[in-house]
Amino acid sequence: MPPKLTGLPEKPAAFVEPMECLAISKLPNADNFVWEIKIDGYRAIAVKTDHVNLYSRTRNSFNSKFSYIVEALWDMPQGTVLDGEIVAIDDEGKPNFNLLQNFRTGGHIQYYVFDLLCLDNRDTTRLPLIERRQLLKELTFKDNRITILDYLEAEPAELVRAVREQGLEGVVGKRKDSLYEPGKRSGAWIKYRLNCGQEFVIGGYTPGLHGLDAIIVGYYRGKELVYVARTRNGFVPASRRQLSEKLKPLATPDCPFANLPEKKQSQWGQSLTADEMKKCVWVKPTLVAQIQFLEWTDADHLRHSKFVGLRADKDARKVVKESA
Repeated sequence: MPPKLTGLPEKPAAFVEPMECLAISKLPNADNFVWEIKIDGYRAIAVKTDHVNLYSRTRNSFNSKFSYIVEALWDMPQGTVLDGEIVAIDDEGKPNFNLLQNFRTGGHIQYYVFDLLCLDNRDTTRLPLIERRQLLKELTFKDNRITILDYLEAEPAELVRAVREQGLEGVVGKRKDSLYEPGKRSGAWIKYRLNCGQEFVIGGYTPGLHGLDAIIVGYYRGKELVYVARTRNGFVPASRRQLSEKLKPLATPDCPFANLPEKKQSQWGQSLTADEMKKCVWVKPTLVAQIQFLEWTDADHLRHSKFVGLRADKDARKVVKESA
């Protein structure tokens, strides 16, 4: 047993709810942070007992969908729990969320591991991040579909410049002394996006060619779902049909958005008045969409929004506004 595990409580390897990152608008100049490239994929918890299980952040099984990743994880020691991200890599070597959604073979799918939550059936979440990462580096995987993600120590300005030059999504910062806080967004982990985008809950749609014209999305403010946009862009005929088929069984007569109807049309055409709501089909707010957009308006709406894909790994009730 590694020396750092001595004295840690015994804990059978099992699913751990992932720790969350707090979205920020400016990176701090702080020596107590290490940095990672932000990769856009499916958050996944890997558990090795007498067999391997791969879970989504909401504890749904990924074993069937990503069976080749499960096979590659058999190198994990018994009694181990890993935290990481399942990512699709495009022909330019960059993460591509749309490719992940529409993959047909496992050739470009990778599992990037960035944390160790249990080792030898010992709870490592109470160790500082740096110590967890040192233990993680000692693990070896023969299959190149499993990669231990390196962290960086750099000046924030240099880091942002390098990430922007490579056309990547953003950076994640983690306090070196941070403990692993399951399910929490304490600010010990932070994320900074170079583009504007986040997850939103689908609460309705407007019918159109190939099933739908636009989806109606929002985020939770406490217990209330707040409308922010009708999103038409980003679809192709096939994705309109596929999403329409997922939404139809969720139809409900009640509008789920607490801030509708709105009194007047906005400058950017995103407001939904009572007359415009007559064209909408409301759905139970269970599906989560990844949306890119130019900026937030003063009316708390999205300007120039674009559908990227569905997030099967996200709990709709945990979708909140990430930045302004």
